[in-house]
Amino acid sequence: MEITSNTELPSIREEIELRTSDGEVLVGELAFPKDKPVKVTLITLHPLPTHGGFMDSHLLRKMANRLPELLSAAVLRFNTRGTTSPRGTSTGSFADGIGERFDVEAAVKFCSERNLPKPWLIGWSFGTELAIKYGPDLDISGAILLSPPLRRATQQDLERWQDVPIPLVALVPELDEFLNPDQAREKFSVLPKAKLLAFDGEKHLWVGEGATRRVLNAIAQEVSPGSSPLPTSY
Repeated sequence: MEITSNTELPSIREEIELRTSDGEVLVGELAFPKDKPVKVTLITLHPLPTHGGFMDSHLLRKMANRLPELLSAAVLRFNTRGTTSPRGTSTGSFADGIGERFDVEAAVKFCSERNLPKPWLIGWSFGTELAIKYGPDLDISGAILLSPPLRRATQQDLERWQDVPIPLVALVPELDEFLNPDQAREKFSVLPKAKLLAFDGEKHLWVGEGATRRVLNAIAQEVSPGSSPLPTSY
């Protein structure tokens, strides 16, 4: 069977709630392997909720549908405060990346309490801002940024990563209207250890199965070296 955009491979899916230190309740889902131990944990941070981003944004949904089986990964998806999806609505209201600090902290704490190994933050667009701003303060293995716009995250936020011994990897589409590879190289120059990967022909939203495979293969290679390319059939 060829793996396509709607393929859902075997996994255990658990509806979860995250409780933040400032009293919000965030709805989400944890997907993990059915018949094998978890080797790595992906904590996903969705695109801008005021522009349609939520826990089911397509790349995040496909991570949950495929990577528990293909990568032995646990994939945590959740709606940040005030965000709605078919899973439900998280309490609170959009806080422009400030109050969401507590959301990211709650997600990392949840994974720690569940003894999930090697937690990585996987942010997409707005989610990359949260990963950049708050990742250095958290007990994580690293962060991967998909289409980072660098609108809310500052130069100072990037520089803080120099003081923590974990990787920061950015996947930058060639045709991204918010931050293309040349602009990204300039912005990330304050953080020499940052790894930038440019993707020719791709756009901010990574539309199509080909784009999805490129993203998932790049994530797999970073969090579990040697695991890429992932199978395209099952």
